[in-house]
Amino acid sequence: MTDNKRLAYSIIQFLRDQLQSGDLSSDAQESLEVAVQCLETAFGISVENEDLAVSRTLPEIFSAAVLEEVPNVVVDSDLHSPTVEDLSKAELLKTEGNEQMKIENYQSAVDYYTKAIELNPNNAVYFCNRAAAYSKLGNYSGAVQDCEKAIAFDPCYSKAYGRMGLALASLNKYSEAVDYYKKALELDPDNESYKANLGVAEQKIKDAPSPTGGSGGFDLAGLLNNPGFMNMASNLMQNSQVQQLVSGMMSGSYGPVGGTAGGPGTGANDIAGLIQARQSNP
Repeated sequence: MTDNKRLAYSIIQFLRDQLQSGDLSSDAQESLEVAVQCLETAFGISVENEDLAVSRTLPEIFSAAVLEEVPNVVVDSDLHSPTVEDLSKAELLKTEGNEQMKIENYQSAVDYYTKAIELNPNNAVYFCNRAAAYSKLGNYSGAVQDCEKAIAFDPCYSKAYGRMGLALASLNKYSEAVDYYKKALELDPDNESYKANLGVAEQKIKDAPSPTGGSGGFDLAGLLNNPGFMNMASNLMQNSQVQQLVSGMMSGSYGPVGGTAGGPGTGANDIAGLIQARQSNP
């Protein structure tokens, strides 16, 4: 059970890091907060249990595992020098991929770009084009990875920065998207598409509600309108121990929560009633 607790602790650490990143919507933050609380309750641990921490973070462990699964990946460009024939075939494959994009056959486009990359893995254009196809398919994480590779091969490739911004914005990472749109505009200052996308991302940041619902306090209304939370709360209220705990809190046994002990508007049944009322009146 100790290993399970250490794994759960690492997951909780990862989730808390995501909450602190500032890239999540208010709904996503609420969902992660509920997930953290559920994990802590299920495994009987908390953030104070530092003795459960391991030397590497969960993302670091995952990255190491991925590398172990793909030992034949070429990481040194010198190990693969495309022949003239390879370069010619890769260009033909890229052109075919472009044609598939025009007719909105995005998966086929991905396949052609991938074959081109296999023949010439150091071409920024191939990765950038595949990123565009991935975005059309909704694979924004794949698009981000391909844009990163394109930028690594060509740091002055404005289109790669623009497509990176688009993929990040689609993942609701507007702050990061703004940075990439700005870089794209530095390299291509007359591009109206980058200007428009930058404006949209900046407006999204301005319109994003604060984690406290914009009022400086706990956003109870937002929490009660969260379907995931309401479903979890309904299930919890069926547990007799939870009912006793809430009843004790509401009666004053565990400290005042609202109302007077034993008075109207208190007790587990009233909480359950509130939850049922919110579910029946969406």
